[in-house]
Amino acid sequence: MNDKNARAVALAGLLICSFMFAELIGGYLSSSLALMADALHMVTDAASLGLAWWAFQQAKKAPTAALSYGRHRLPVLIAFANAIFLLIVTGWICVEAVGRFITPEKVLAGPMMVIAVIGLIVNIAAFFVLRHGGDNSLNIRSAILHVLGDLLGSVAAIAAAIVIAFTGWYPIDPILSVFVALLIVRSAVAILRQSGHILLEGTPEEIDCRDIMNNLPRKIPGLEQVRHVHVWTLAEGRLNATLHAGVRSPEDGPVVVAAIREELSRGYGIGHATIECEIVGATTEAPASDTGSESNPS
Repeated sequence: MNDKNARAVALAGLLICSFMFAELIGGYLSSSLALMADALHMVTDAASLGLAWWAFQQAKKAPTAALSYGRHRLPVLIAFANAIFLLIVTGWICVEAVGRFITPEKVLAGPMMVIAVIGLIVNIAAFFVLRHGGDNSLNIRSAILHVLGDLLGSVAAIAAAIVIAFTGWYPIDPILSVFVALLIVRSAVAILRQSGHILLEGTPEEIDCRDIMNNLPRKIPGLEQVRHVHVWTLAEGRLNATLHAGVRSPEDGPVVVAAIREELSRGYGIGHATIECEIVGATTEAPASDTGSESNPS
């Protein structure tokens, strides 16, 4: 899936790069904040899509002695950074819009309209490339959000150009710019929270550790209790877990460990588990520690 995502991000990035400089110059010459805001989005988009492509390439590399888990978490880190970039850009747009609203500047509606329409076409193409060319990972979603912000910015610029052409009311330009910025903020915060939760090794929302502690002893013969359950997301689609399994005798350990690993993979999608066996009622832990072997959940 990384190859598919990388191709989609690369193609969308090329589309964005092909137009961002023209829009930035056009926004400056026409004095349109809506166009310049959209162009600035495109600049950050090009950088973000480039980072996303690089992250997907890095994630394919094999683990090393220094990075024993590999680089699978790198796309999540890039998604986190992209969400921060979005919030910074929207903040700048809002600050600039306040100044433009207090002191409106003359905007050339004709050039603004032409550039905005071309930008809309480019953004629609990039949006569909990402929407249908990649999966629903955080990195792809953050890239789509960047492009969607550009798309909405182009729509706002077109609407502002129409209003200015027919009414001469220049404040519509910063007003629509702020409207687009606020539409992006909510989604950016959502991606920031989700990617931050993964980076902090929080328990996945779909997993309840108490459910694991209560259900495993009921389903697995020889397993008396489960303690110290920790589940986290290494990267999207890659769940890891550690737990202590209480058994009555050392002989039960290997069978119970295998059954736990199978149940974790089948029932919870956990592909790598570190299971510590301990004898119930004993004062010391049995030496039957097991670091597990990674399986691929379906």
